[in-house]
Amino acid sequence: MENIIKEVAGRIRETRLILNITEEEMAVSCGITAEAYRELEAGNADFSFTFIYKCAAKFGIEATDLLKGSSPTLHEYSITRAGGGLPIARRRGFKYNNLAPLFKKKIAEPFVVFAPYTEDNSPIKLSRHAGQEFNYIIEGKLKIVIDGRTEILSEGDSIYYDSSKPHGMVAYGGDCRFLAIVIADGGAAYDYPENLEEMSESTDTNEALAPLAENPVALNFIECEEVGGRLKSINFKNADKYNFAYDTVDAIAKKTPDKCALLHLDVKKNVRRFSFADLTRLSNKAANYFESLGIKEGDAVMLVLKRHWQFWIAMLALHKLGAVAIPATNMLKEHDFEYRFKAAGVRAIVCTADGETASEADLADKNGNFGLIKIVANGHRDGWRSFDDEFEACSADFARRETACGDATMFMMFTSGTTGYPKIAVHSHKYALGHYITARYWHNVDPDGIHFTISDTGWGKALWGKFYGQWLCETCVFAYDFDKFDAADILPLFAEHKITTFCAPPTMYRFFIKANLENYDLSSLKHVAIAGEALNPEVFNKFKEYTGLSLMEGFGQTETTLVIGNFVGDTPKPGSMGHPSPLYDVDIITPDGKSCEVGETGEIVIRTAENVPCGLFKGYHLNEEATNDAWYDGYYHTGDTAWRDEDGFFWYVGRIDDVIKSSGYRIGPFEIESVIMELPYVLECAVTAVPDELRGQLVKASITLVPGTEKSDALVREIQEYVKQRTAPYKYPRIVEFLDELPKTISGKIRRVELRGKK
Repeated sequence: MENIIKEVAGRIRETRLILNITEEEMAVSCGITAEAYRELEAGNADFSFTFIYKCAAKFGIEATDLLKGSSPTLHEYSITRAGGGLPIARRRGFKYNNLAPLFKKKIAEPFVVFAPYTEDNSPIKLSRHAGQEFNYIIEGKLKIVIDGRTEILSEGDSIYYDSSKPHGMVAYGGDCRFLAIVIADGGAAYDYPENLEEMSESTDTNEALAPLAENPVALNFIECEEVGGRLKSINFKNADKYNFAYDTVDAIAKKTPDKCALLHLDVKKNVRRFSFADLTRLSNKAANYFESLGIKEGDAVMLVLKRHWQFWIAMLALHKLGAVAIPATNMLKEHDFEYRFKAAGVRAIVCTADGETASEADLADKNGNFGLIKIVANGHRDGWRSFDDEFEACSADFARRETACGDATMFMMFTSGTTGYPKIAVHSHKYALGHYITARYWHNVDPDGIHFTISDTGWGKALWGKFYGQWLCETCVFAYDFDKFDAADILPLFAEHKITTFCAPPTMYRFFIKANLENYDLSSLKHVAIAGEALNPEVFNKFKEYTGLSLMEGFGQTETTLVIGNFVGDTPKPGSMGHPSPLYDVDIITPDGKSCEVGETGEIVIRTAENVPCGLFKGYHLNEEATNDAWYDGYYHTGDTAWRDEDGFFWYVGRIDDVIKSSGYRIGPFEIESVIMELPYVLECAVTAVPDELRGQLVKASITLVPGTEKSDALVREIQEYVKQRTAPYKYPRIVEFLDELPKTISGKIRRVELRGKK
C-alpha cells in the first residue's frame, strides 16, 4: 500500500509541476494547510480518496489518471462485475473498489429502483435522455439494452453508460431492485424523467451491402453467413485445391469473358481496358514465356513493376506456373536488392525499365554473383530480356498445374523493416480467399462498379486493394501508373472514370483535404476505406464534412489479410479500427497472457491453437527464430497494442515498443499525435520516448510542417499548450523537434526506432 501511495503522490507532484501550480494553490483547492499538502504530495501521509479527486479536479484530469497512471478510455458504458473494480489507496487495512474507473468525466446522483417482473415478451421499450447513468444490481437480475447491445446483470454487477444512447431495461427472471445514478449534462443533479423519449429497438440506418455478381464464382470456395447484410461467419471449401488464377480469374473469364477486369491509366493517362478473357489469354502467354526461360514451380521471382499493367499479368502467370511471386518497390537500391536476392533465394526478376531501378538490381546481381534471369518491362535495357517484345509470341494455352494450390507457397512479401532488416512473410494460395472479406465487407465493392486503391504494387496493400478480393467479387480494378502522388492530379479521376469505391492511407486523405477537396466532384463514390496507419479523427471528420462519407478504417499486416475493420453495416467511431473480422479469432491480452478487460491496453493477438485461417501467413522464410518470436502459445502476436471499448470497437495505441512510460504514467503515442495533427500547420507527426534520468522517459514530438510555416520557439510552446489543453497535461511533449522529413522505410512507414531515444 505504501508503494501505491508513493506512486500516486509522485504523479500528483509531476502534474502540478507541469501546470506550474504552487503548493499553496493546491492546498487551498484541497481545503488543507500548505504544510499538510506538502506531506501528502511527498507520500509521507495517508490521503483520502477525496484528496485525489480534488487534485484531479484542480488539474482538469480524471482521478483515474492519478490512480492508474493512464486515462479513462470509455465513453458509452463500463461494466464492473461483482467483486471487480479498481482498488484505490485510502486508508491502511481498508479495501475500496471504484466501480467505473474507465468511464470519462463521472458524476453521480443515486436512485433505488424497484422493477417488477412480468412475463411479457414484447421488445424492450427504448428511451434516451441527456447525461449519464450508473446502475448497481442489489437484488435479482436486470436485462438491459444499450444502443443495440444486450447485457444480463446479476446481483453485484454494475453498468455505467451514456444515457443519450437508446437504452431500456426490464427485470429478468424475477423482481429486481437496483441502484440508478442519473446525471444531467454539466454535472448537476438530475431528476429521473417520467416521460422519456421512446424509440424503436431497431435504430440501424447504415448503408447496404453491395449486390453479388450473378452466379458468383467465389461461392465455389467460400460460404458466408450474414445477418441483416452483416457478415457473421465465413467458411471455406475445397481450399486445398484452390488457385486464384485458375479458379477465380479464368472462371470469371468463362462466365463473362468481356467484363472489364482492369481499367489502367499509364503515366500519361492513356487508358487501356483488360477484360477477364484478356487476363486469361495474356497470363497463359506469360506463364509459357516464364517456363521457356527455365523458371519452374517453386522458383522465387521478384516483380518490381510500379503500377505497370504487366504486374497483373505476371502475377497471374506465376500463380499458374506455381512459381513464388515476390512483389517489391522500385525504390529499392543496390544494397536493398542484394539483401533481398540473398534472403529470398531469388531466381529471376521482372523489373521496370523506368529510372535507375534496373541499374541498381544489376549492381546487386553482380556483387552477389546471383546469376539471375533478368527481364525488363515497359521499355528496354541492355543485358535484359524484353517482356513486352517476347511474351506475346508464346502460346495462349497453358495446362493447369495441379500442385500449384492450397498450402503451396504462392507469394512472399518483405515486411516494412521499421526496427531492423525486413523479414519475409510466406503466404499460401489460400491467402487470396481471405481477402474476400476485405473487398466485399470492408471495401463494399460493387460488381458493376470500379474500385480504386492507391498503392504501389510493391506493397502488400496492392494485394489487398488491387487484386485478390476485388476480382473474387468480380469488380473492375482501377490503376493509375503515376510517378509521384499529387492530390490535384488524382482527384479529377473520380468523376472522369466514375469510381465507386476507394481506399488509401490517411496521409493521402490529408493531402486531399489540403487540396481543397470541396472543389472536386466525388459524387460517384459510394464507399471509402482507409488503412496503412492509424486514422486521426480530424481526417475522418474533415472528409465526412466535405463528402458525407465515413472513412471505414481497417487494420492488418503483411502477415495477414484484414484482421480488424469497420465493416458494411457498422457505424464507425472516428479513430477506431473497428471490430475483429469473423475470419480471425482476435483478442487483446496482457503480458501474462490474460484477456484484457474492457478499456485495458494490451497486445492484439490471433488465436491459432484450433484453426489457422486462410489469410494468415505460413511463417517467415528461413527464419525459424523470428517465426517463433511472433507465433507461440497458440497465438500469432501482432506486436501492436490496442484497447477495446464497451461496444467491442478496437482502438489503436501503438507498437509494443512505442508505449511511453513517464513518471509512472503510461502514454500511448497515437493519442498525442491525433491532437497535434489537428493543428493546420502540421503535415506529419511522430511521438516517441527519449530516456530521462528523473522521469524514466520523456515525450518527444517530431514534426514536419506545412510548407511556408516558420519554425520557432514560440511555435513549440504553442504546440505544447495545445496538447495540454486537449488531453491530460502529463502527456504533452516536453521535447518538440521540427524535421524537414520524418525517417521512413521504403514502404513509407515512419521508422520510430530512428527517432526513439534521441534528444
